[in-house]
Amino acid sequence: MNMKLLTTAVAAGLIAVQGTSSVYAEEGGAGHYVPGALATIIDLPPNKPGKVFEVAYLNYQGDVGTTLAGGLLSTDLEAESDALLFGGFYTFEEKVLGAWYSVGALVPYVDMEVTATVSAGGRTVRRTDQADGLGDITFMPLMMAWQKDAYQFNAVLPVYAPTGDYEQGRLANPGKNYWTFDPTVGVSYSGPSLLNWAVHTGFAINTENDDTNYKSGTVWHVEGSVQKLFPAGSGLIGVGANAFYYDQITGDSGKGANLGDFEGKTLGVGPVLTYLKPTATDSLVFELRWLPEMDVERRLEGDYLWAKLVYQF
Repeated sequence: MNMKLLTTAVAAGLIAVQGTSSVYAEEGGAGHYVPGALATIIDLPPNKPGKVFEVAYLNYQGDVGTTLAGGLLSTDLEAESDALLFGGFYTFEEKVLGAWYSVGALVPYVDMEVTATVSAGGRTVRRTDQADGLGDITFMPLMMAWQKDAYQFNAVLPVYAPTGDYEQGRLANPGKNYWTFDPTVGVSYSGPSLLNWAVHTGFAINTENDDTNYKSGTVWHVEGSVQKLFPAGSGLIGVGANAFYYDQITGDSGKGANLGDFEGKTLGVGPVLTYLKPTATDSLVFELRWLPEMDVERRLEGDYLWAKLVYQF
């Protein structure tokens, strides 16, 4: 269907810290990959030439145990983050290797508050930090979609740039202060029965944070969804479920990784509700998605709440 559009793993710096159990994988417990970023029909690369505008909102909140946040040893940490993302994408008329080829970017504005017990300079204090501003921009230099009957095969390359504000020694940072490259491939199906599904997998590869000399390990992630569409006036309503699996396959490293090379795992599953209004010249898609985490190792057990609006013309 022509309403297959893109949103990405995007929210650079959206979540200040994540983790569960006694110590937590990745610097601050969270990397650039955000669960729920590439799972359903609203997220797929475009399969026709034209332009795409996207706006998305993400809320995350949760509690953590012990982690390094902004280079500080932090315990009993509570974090809440709100992010508003604006994106634009362009699909070229000429195909590349038989695929529709698109480029684009997503720009996040992040507002976060983090409270933790911090140990520094021989003192232990309970502290709250708040920060807001530009987050890490996600550039999409490669988005490819091959259409074969009811199937679409996708290849995307999100690149997260350290454009967000970052300050060593601060608990809440809109930016991560390092680059991430996340090559991802997947397949989706949208048949005449109005049943659709999608599965994508990728590897988030991080560079080192030069301020803290901390290099977070590589993350393997899988996202998927299944939805049933129903006619609703001039549009369609989709009801279904989305899920993800996260596995840090290499340990953290660098001089700043003084808690060890810990590796985390987590998975989540939740409902998704979609409204689609396609026409001959454009398409409008709106989606609500709730994605609670479960079965967590060395990461936060929290909730992701997404709201996405995509217009293709």
